[in-house]
Amino acid sequence: MKKAKIAELRNGLSRYLDHVRAGGSVVIYDRDTPIAEIVPLKRSKTHSKKDLDEERLARLEAKGAIKRPTGDFAAWLKTHKPIKLPGGPAGVVQALLEERESGW
Repeated sequence: MKKAKIAELRNGLSRYLDHVRAGGSVVIYDRDTPIAEIVPLKRSKTHSKKDLDEERLARLEAKGAIKRPTGDFAAWLKTHKPIKLPGGPAGVVQALLEERESGW
C-alpha cells in the first residue's frame, strides 16, 4: 500500500494509477489525515503484468515520453562488438566524467 498527500497525487496521478492497476492500493492524506483510499476494481478478468506493462508503454509512447526500439537487437549485437575502454571499470567512470565535462 502506497501513501500520498494530495499534491503528490495530483503531480503523479498516472504513476499511482499504474500502481493500482497492478493490484496495489493508495491511501490519500490531507495534512497527515487519511481521507480516502484508491483500490483496484474487482473484475472477473484479470490483467497480467505483461498486459499492464504493455498498456503503460503504449500510453508513454503516445505522449511522446518514450520511443520504442525497432529492429532485432540480438542480431545487432552479433555484428557490433562492445566498446573497450582503457582502464576497465574505472575507465568507464572516467569516460563518463569526461563526457559530461565536454557537454556531449
